[in-house]
Amino acid sequence: MSIKILLLEDDLLFGETLVDLLEEEGYEVLHYPNGQDALDATYDTKFDIYLLDINVPLIDGISLLGDLRSAQDETPAIFLTSHKEKEMLHRGFVSGCDDFLTKPFDNAELLFRIQALMKRTKTKEAECIGELCHDKLHKCIYYNKTALELSKKEYELLVLLMNHVNSPVPKELIYEELWTTADGGGSDGAIRVYINRLKQLLPTMCIENIRGIGYKLVS
Repeated sequence: MSIKILLLEDDLLFGETLVDLLEEEGYEVLHYPNGQDALDATYDTKFDIYLLDINVPLIDGISLLGDLRSAQDETPAIFLTSHKEKEMLHRGFVSGCDDFLTKPFDNAELLFRIQALMKRTKTKEAECIGELCHDKLHKCIYYNKTALELSKKEYELLVLLMNHVNSPVPKELIYEELWTTADGGGSDGAIRVYINRLKQLLPTMCIENIRGIGYKLVS
C-alpha cells in the first residue's frame, strides 16, 4: 500500500516539481494550493504525512496544522519554509510539526527526511501480532499488509483482543468497551456476530471462545 502525502504549496510550478519527484519514488501525492482546500481534503482522505508550506492563502500552514492537532490528528508533518519564515518556526513546533526544511532544499534531503519520519512513526505507532498490524495513528488494522474493512465496533473489538493477546478478554470488558447505556448495553449474540466476522477476515489467526468467560486472540 503506497504512502499517501498531502502537499500544501501555493507555488504551482514548484508544487508540480515536488509531485513529480515524490511520485517517481512511489508516493501518492495530493497537491493543494491553499490551506482551506488542504483542510477539506483531510476530512475525506487519510494521509500518512503532511508537507506544508507556511505562507499560503486562506489558511496558513501553521494555523492549519494547529487545527488538525486540536482535532487529535497526529499525522506526521514537515514544514517547507523560506528563510524569512524561519522566525515563525517556534510557532510551527508549538502547533505540532515534526520537522522542517528551508527553501531552497535538496531533493535528496526531502526524501531522506520523509523516510526518516515515516520510519520513526511506524516504530512508534504500529503494533503487530504476526500478520496483524494495528496502525494507531490512522486507526486502521492491516492483515497480511491489506487494510481490513471494519465497522466501528469490529475495530474496537479487534483492538481490545490485540491489546490482551494470549489472555482471555471477559465479556463484561467487551460490553464496557463497545457499548454505552444509550446503545442498550449490547448482547452475547451481537458479540458472537462480531467474533464470527473477525474470524472470517483473519483465516490464519485464532480467536478462541473461552466458555463462560469471553474470547482470546492467540498469537
